[in-house]
Amino acid sequence: MEPTRRAVLAGVGAGLTGLAGCTGNATPGDGNAVGDCTIESEPTVSDLPTPVAGNPDADVTVMIFEDYACPHCRTYHLEVFPTIAEEYLAPGLVRYEHHDLPIPVDERWSWWVASAARGVQDTLGDQVFFEFAGLAFERQRDLSMETVAEMAEAVGADPCAIQTDAGNESYRPVLEADRERGQELGVSGTPSAFVSGESVPASLDGLRSAIEAAL
Repeated sequence: MEPTRRAVLAGVGAGLTGLAGCTGNATPGDGNAVGDCTIESEPTVSDLPTPVAGNPDADVTVMIFEDYACPHCRTYHLEVFPTIAEEYLAPGLVRYEHHDLPIPVDERWSWWVASAARGVQDTLGDQVFFEFAGLAFERQRDLSMETVAEMAEAVGADPCAIQTDAGNESYRPVLEADRERGQELGVSGTPSAFVSGESVPASLDGLRSAIEAAL
């Protein structure tokens, strides 16, 4: 198994038909570490692959841009994504890419949860990343460092390390690169969806129609 980027750095350092989109700001929540954890300084990570679910070699690619603090993204992830996963990811029909686009809806948690999720990806891989992302959208209404720690433990990640990733914004360069990619594609709100490079409604009907046409 290849070492994770965090390990390398540590060695160096020592059925909806239409969804509205998020474009505004909210009030940050509590950012204090919990348990025996402290937010320790660590190097930032500037490069990490796009999280992928489904068949990475599929001819059809679905790109979704999300902000973890966006309530419309929560609706998409909890009500639309499970059906897309069942119908197209499980059979290996599409390559499904998660892309971060912190608007930010919340000046703190849009970045912090995304950085925590990328920390999970970096240490435990894409499958666990999507598990953590699902939990993050479920817990969106009570985001705190305690929530981050609980979600990390639930997926088998080190809660202190993931809290550090959140509080330090350890993956901010990766997130900013993703946001810039979205802006280059004309994304101005979340969730935003693309199928085979074409912008489509981030809804069940919109995605189904586009995927079926592309298969």
